[in-house]
Amino acid sequence: MGPRPAVAETRRCVRRCLDDLGPGDLVLAACSGGADSLALAAALAHEGPRLGLRAGGVTVDHGLQAGSARRASAVAAMLSGLGLDPVRSVRVVVATAAGNGGPEAAARAARYDALGEVAQSTGAAAVLLGHTRDDQAETVLLGLARGSGARSLAGMPAQRGWYRRPLLGVDRGTLREACQALGFEPWDDPHNMDPAYRRTRVRHQVIPVLEQALGPGIAESLARTAHQLRADCDALDSLAQAETRRLRDAAGGLDARALAALPAAIRTRVLRESAIAAGCPPGALTSRHIDALDALVTGWRGQRWADLPGGVRGRRQYGKLLLEAATSATAGPLVPDDAEDAGGRE
Repeated sequence: MGPRPAVAETRRCVRRCLDDLGPGDLVLAACSGGADSLALAAALAHEGPRLGLRAGGVTVDHGLQAGSARRASAVAAMLSGLGLDPVRSVRVVVATAAGNGGPEAAARAARYDALGEVAQSTGAAAVLLGHTRDDQAETVLLGLARGSGARSLAGMPAQRGWYRRPLLGVDRGTLREACQALGFEPWDDPHNMDPAYRRTRVRHQVIPVLEQALGPGIAESLARTAHQLRADCDALDSLAQAETRRLRDAAGGLDARALAALPAAIRTRVLRESAIAAGCPPGALTSRHIDALDALVTGWRGQRWADLPGGVRGRRQYGKLLLEAATSATAGPLVPDDAEDAGGRE
């Protein structure tokens, strides 16, 4: 008799995610002890050895709740009990004075830093994350609320660098069923019920209202939209990266006139990626920030600068768009771009 359907679906998604890796490669499952990541870890423990892979696990203790160290130790023991090896438990310090993006963004940044360090130290070829179809839908709605553009509609990528998300097509209910079938008792993070967090409000307030007004299946529709748009966004991003390399000089400035000649869909991507490269937190950049940069390129009238998240400032000088730390941007007097531009003739 085969595994329960929920278990089989989870294993099938993980198996497909790993089919490009070679024998002996190490794959880590990031696990919090919740149903999603626990089902993921169990699927990796089952499928990894069958594919000739080494399968390990990692859990991150954010230190934000009483007893978090004991819980992390229990999760690590559970991962070892699944046969995963190596297993790492990492304690991180989350910035209490959260900046752009709030405490959620601060915890996420600390978590990814820790996962990246473990992947590097263990030589892992991939780190699996337990994000689900429901998480994808929430991400799309949060991005839309920020006004982040088409990239928000594309949601989380199935793969980027070390990180892979094999369960983006699976709903949370299926993964909870998988845990039940395997006899696991997942841990339910109380933060997932705390309305102080934006994602929690989207999960428990916004999506139910949308389903009541528009009918069931909202999460599935949003995730499907994200999947359909990602290929388009990836193609545009690739074109934008090529243009960035072409237009950037040795000092990091961008040729403003050549940038202005690009289609808006490419130009705004060049601006966004250049801002991130200069130190802007990606999650804090909105269309308002990009529009302010774009005005320095296409609507130049001698305006001084555009302030961006992360203490980055965009300014135009001698036909170049410069993105730099605000302290260095204000280190000297403002120099007009050139005689024509200062006169507003462009």
